[in-house]
Amino acid sequence: MDIIHERVAGLDVHKAMIVACVRACHGEWRMANGKAERTCQTYDTTTDGLKSLLAWLTEARCTHVAMEATGVYWKPVWNILSDGDFELLVANAAHIKNVPGRKTDVNDAMWISNLLACGLIGGSFVPCEAIQQLRALLRTRKQLVREQTSHTQRIQKTLEEANIKLDTVISEILGVSGRRMIEAMIAGVTNPRKLAELADRRIKATPKVLYDALHGRLTRHHRFLLQLYLGQYDAAAAAISSIDEEVGAAIETMDAERPAGTAGFRSLIALLLTITGRQHLVRDNHPGGNWQRHEPLSHRRASAGMGWPVLKPERERRQAKVLTSAKRRSMAQDHARPVRMGRQTEEGQLLQGTVQPVARKTRAEGGNLRRSRLAAHRDLSHAEGWYYPSGPWRQPL
Repeated sequence: MDIIHERVAGLDVHKAMIVACVRACHGEWRMANGKAERTCQTYDTTTDGLKSLLAWLTEARCTHVAMEATGVYWKPVWNILSDGDFELLVANAAHIKNVPGRKTDVNDAMWISNLLACGLIGGSFVPCEAIQQLRALLRTRKQLVREQTSHTQRIQKTLEEANIKLDTVISEILGVSGRRMIEAMIAGVTNPRKLAELADRRIKATPKVLYDALHGRLTRHHRFLLQLYLGQYDAAAAAISSIDEEVGAAIETMDAERPAGTAGFRSLIALLLTITGRQHLVRDNHPGGNWQRHEPLSHRRASAGMGWPVLKPERERRQAKVLTSAKRRSMAQDHARPVRMGRQTEEGQLLQGTVQPVARKTRAEGGNLRRSRLAAHRDLSHAEGWYYPSGPWRQPL
């Protein structure tokens, strides 16, 4: 196989150490037998160890360095080695998987260097440091939103244990009305009428329905759990608010440092929000987030917020079509009775009932070998009995 890069290095990254293999094909790194020389060394993943690795790779005059992406262990290595004069690549582990067998850390590093020397490693997209920080903030925000949902479900479960059906009359139990009622329950209010008076007037449920839903058996144990879950929900909400402020500040910094003549992050967000069905924070959940550099399609990861939005007229048309079909089926079931046909007199009218399925034609008697030996009166009912002639059931042809 042809060699494309003469001086390369492969890194096998672990949590506490890095195994590096330098592969050279000429100069003082070339062996006497004409084969490429490989030199392997092990370094710690500490800052001093990574700086020593950078100095060794620079001394070896490597032009390309590749490493395998393993969790988050590659990120500090990337941040320090990116200061070198060589091209740094992060390879997908599935693309450079070695043949199963006698695998060691040294063999893995040598395998990566061999693939890189032949140009068989494609680097994954790695955004700039500002975009990486923005991604970390937004991923943390997504996790906090999921935690909020979990706390809401725990509150709903606790109310259900106390036989309080608040979620049946209020769509959002931690909305304005639901939060008032839950805080009153935590404070010790157990009278359903007083709890129902805390509901907002925009709620469609009647006072009687609210009274029945709030009439339960709330104990001290339930109040403790409600207070605990509500506090965790508020803590997550405060953390999300602080993350939103940090994201806004990061975007302002990126817009201030953008090159002259390029569109700002805020203006691109405004254009993205013109798409029907986009949420306000879709700007932050955009995959990549780097508007000046587009990553390859094979390296993109789909976001939960990305999708083909359906316009409102089209959505209403589809819903009307489904409702019309359901309504027709319901009417057909409700009116399933005999119908009079034609303009005949009442005595001579033909009553049409439910259409019965067409009876299947029976197989010809002569064409069925199994039934050919039955008696002539085989069609008699069970009460009259069946008669089977003596002899084997099947006869050889």
